[in-house]
Amino acid sequence: MYLPAHFAAHDMARIAEFVDHAAAADLVTFDGTALAATLLPLIWERNDDNGRLLGHVARANPQWQTARAEIPALAIFHGPQAYISPSWYRSTREHGRTVPTWNYTTVHMSGPVTFHRDEGWLADMVTRLTERHEAGRPGRWWVGDAPEKFIAGQLRAIVGVEMRVELIEAKDKLSQNRTPQDRAGVIAALREEPGTGSRAIADLMAEREPELAEPRERSGG
Repeated sequence: MYLPAHFAAHDMARIAEFVDHAAAADLVTFDGTALAATLLPLIWERNDDNGRLLGHVARANPQWQTARAEIPALAIFHGPQAYISPSWYRSTREHGRTVPTWNYTTVHMSGPVTFHRDEGWLADMVTRLTERHEAGRPGRWWVGDAPEKFIAGQLRAIVGVEMRVELIEAKDKLSQNRTPQDRAGVIAALREEPGTGSRAIADLMAEREPELAEPRERSGG
C-alpha cells in the first residue's frame, strides 16, 4: 500500500474495530499469471501475533485451487469514501493551487493462505460466522434450524480459507495534509452531499477536530 506518514493509522484497537465493523474483505491471490479476487465475510482471530483471517469460498470457485502457496495473499477491508472538491477549500480562494482528491479509509492484511476441506473445520467456521452475524437478532437463525443432511451437503460445497496475517497496513486519508480551514470546509460540504459515504467521512474527520463536530441536541430537563 502507498502509505504516506500523515495518512498512516497505527492504533491497533481502532484497526480491530474497523475490521470487525467491515466484516468482509476482498481476498486477492495470484496464480503465477493472473490475479483472482473474491469478496468474503471474514473473522479476524487475534492473538499475541497478528492473528489469522478465517472464512470460506465456494468449492466451485477456482481461486482456492489456483492460489500460489508461496505468494502471500492480500485481504482488503474497505471503509467509507468520498470525492473531495477543491471548491470546498479556503486555499482555492486564496491562491488556487488545489486539485480534486478522494478521502477514504482502508486496512490491508497480507500473509500466506491455506485452504481446508475438513468437514469439522468447516462446520466450526460456518457456525462462528453465523453466530457473529445472527447474535442478538429477534427470531434469529441457527445452523441447527436447517436439516442435518442439508447442512452436510452445503459444507461439501465450500472450502475453508485461513490467512496467517504477517503484515497489517491501515490508512486514513482524511485531508490531514490540508490546513484546518480547508478541513473545516470539507467537513461542512460533505455533510451536504448525498450518500452515506460522504457523511461518514465527515464524521471521521470531525472526530480528529472536536470543534468541528456537529452540536448535539440538548436533552430536556
